[in-house]
Amino acid sequence: MPSVPATLTASLDNRYRIEREIGEGGMATVYLAEDLKHQRMVAIKVLRPELAAAIGVDRFLAEIKTTAALHHPHILPLHDSCQDASCLYYVMPYVEGESLRQRLTREKQLPLDEALRITREVADALQYAHGRGVIHRDIKPENILLEGGHALLADFGIARAVSAACRDNEKLTQVGMAVGTPTYMSPEQAAADPDVDGRSDLYSLASVLYEMLVGEPPFTGATHEAILVQRFTQTPPHAIVKRPSVPVYLDRALVRSLARLPGDRFPTVERFAAALVPNSSEGSALAEDKSVAVLPFTSMSADPDSEYFGDGIAEEIINALGRLPGLRVAARASAFAFRGKADDLKGIATQLGVRTVLEGSVRDAGNRVRVTAQLVDVDTGFQLWSERYDRELTDIFAIQDEIATAIAKKFEVTLGGSDAGPLVQPGTTNLKAYDLYLRGRALLHRRGASLQAAIEAFEEAVAIDPDYAPALAGLARALMLSAFWGMVEPGEVLGRASEAAAHALRSDAQLGEAHAAAALVAFAARSDRLEAQAEWEKAIALAQDADADTRISRAAFDLGYARADFTAAAREISAALETDPLSSSGYAGLTVMYRSGGNVQAARTAARRALELDPESLYAHWAVLYSLSGGDAIDEARRVGREARAKFGRHPWLLMGESVNLPPGADRSEAVARYEELAARSRTDYVQPSVLCAMAASAGRLEESASWLIRALEIRDSLMLALIAQFADLTPVLQRPEVREALRRVNWRPPTRH
Repeated sequence: MPSVPATLTASLDNRYRIEREIGEGGMATVYLAEDLKHQRMVAIKVLRPELAAAIGVDRFLAEIKTTAALHHPHILPLHDSCQDASCLYYVMPYVEGESLRQRLTREKQLPLDEALRITREVADALQYAHGRGVIHRDIKPENILLEGGHALLADFGIARAVSAACRDNEKLTQVGMAVGTPTYMSPEQAAADPDVDGRSDLYSLASVLYEMLVGEPPFTGATHEAILVQRFTQTPPHAIVKRPSVPVYLDRALVRSLARLPGDRFPTVERFAAALVPNSSEGSALAEDKSVAVLPFTSMSADPDSEYFGDGIAEEIINALGRLPGLRVAARASAFAFRGKADDLKGIATQLGVRTVLEGSVRDAGNRVRVTAQLVDVDTGFQLWSERYDRELTDIFAIQDEIATAIAKKFEVTLGGSDAGPLVQPGTTNLKAYDLYLRGRALLHRRGASLQAAIEAFEEAVAIDPDYAPALAGLARALMLSAFWGMVEPGEVLGRASEAAAHALRSDAQLGEAHAAAALVAFAARSDRLEAQAEWEKAIALAQDADADTRISRAAFDLGYARADFTAAAREISAALETDPLSSSGYAGLTVMYRSGGNVQAARTAARRALELDPESLYAHWAVLYSLSGGDAIDEARRVGREARAKFGRHPWLLMGESVNLPPGADRSEAVARYEELAARSRTDYVQPSVLCAMAASAGRLEESASWLIRALEIRDSLMLALIAQFADLTPVLQRPEVREALRRVNWRPPTRH
């Protein structure tokens, strides 16, 4: 037997006789010992000396007293503890069985009924402890002991005291001594939130159940950091994908319990345990989940360019259903990622976290149109509803409304009373204007070079129907994006965008897209943060969960660029991605917030996900370059830069992405060369002065950077407002008197970083 520390031997005071060491972890060593007085075997957990010194006797005893008061059949009790500051330990019964970890190591996956029984027993213990104000903080298979076929939850111990000691003593955290195991740790605990509640234990318990069912934890990685980053950047995984025999209600209970935000989980472990019983109210609610994904309708027309028409039908239905209370609708970007893959509806539904899928097709010939649609329950494979419409093309609006209404009736959800009007309200009765609007909207979603074509399509639609609110809102958004992306000088479009947004609101004050467009105009064209905030709030309230893009925009511009609260912005975007998990632009936006806030590893994970979802996206490539900035990933940044330039040429944003956040003392010759290249191009072509400002600062030319910044503010280059919040290189430029005066003139105060 390894030598027992002398301090421990002295502290035992002839009450216990050590037999052997039976375990060792980051915080403590566990010994098997005999309780001489009671003639029984016990386990003695001895804290590491540096941790014992940091906690102190008083804090240790206060925590032990609380834990010792817990009496529950599924909680391993505390027998004794030591009051000697030189050696802190506590004594527990020795369990003859094995830990859940040992069983999982041997069997990998457990039978469903055993996994659920163990989970319910641990949940019962946790609910008892939570009711007495005690949070475990380290739920993992190692701390769940199996004896006589039942679970015993061990190591309540001194979790709260260790957490407090780690917050007070940075050295403890640096050597890896922190409460909680990254594989099972909740996001809020990983973020060092001192006020975690029972929902943190719930997250960890759900992670353990997932492993019992699947054979591995929900998130895995080569390092602890990689695991934690996944937890902040990826949506909860589905156990049913890796083990198809997992019931759907159970899979949904796990997904809810593994939600990134505590408020999206079950409120208590008791509710979680109830959801594990299929005929309970909780389990039945999950089994009867009202959720749907609307796939793009397949175009059966001879015209190969008519795909946008089927997309438009699906998107109108998504927007209509998204306003129905009680019905969850997968966001457009995620649903449309499965274009042409309707042969695997169960896989699609699993990835989107929905119970049903609506698919269809559209064929137009002359003045006639045929639309087919079917709603499928993926659990059973049965059609819940189907219909075929052979109508005049002018009936397309009525067809969309009939489909949406049929689905609403099937789910027993309604928008309002009998006088609420049609669910689908296209905003025009002119079929030509509607067709142009659908074309413009499809082009707008593609971004990039398609923006100009989108603008032209929207303008044609508005020329036909001047009060067509959705087309006006689309026009305003496309114009604003063309300026933001540096395609045109802002003076050419801001006035038109402002008028289009205002006209859209006059035409339909209940249109969420109109308020979203008005928010962008207020923020970028007028630097009016308060008006922008109000408009975003209205847009989100009207669109509900279907429009994740609006929530992402609000988080980036309002929380990120206006307030520099990048942590809050990342949290809001992460929440939006829960409803739109396959949005490349959403992950690119998350990248920018993480990187601007200094969370480099999380930014890189999010950026790679954005590029994986859309390899043709300029924004995704820019996000990867920005995430790699900082000088520690030069080779990868250069490789990505070469690949991006091969696709998009020497776009100013790409050149900027390779030139920012250079560390002190870095070679800036390439940054200087890129800046001089763009400065020369600006003499003949429009190059965003905001980009030139950032690159001049990176090149060390602060006076030129100040001049470009002032120029950007003068022409209302809205990207400048974003870069001010993002790039530390601009800090000395912002202190210059002429820059401060220019900012004052446009009513913009550089945000203070949180």
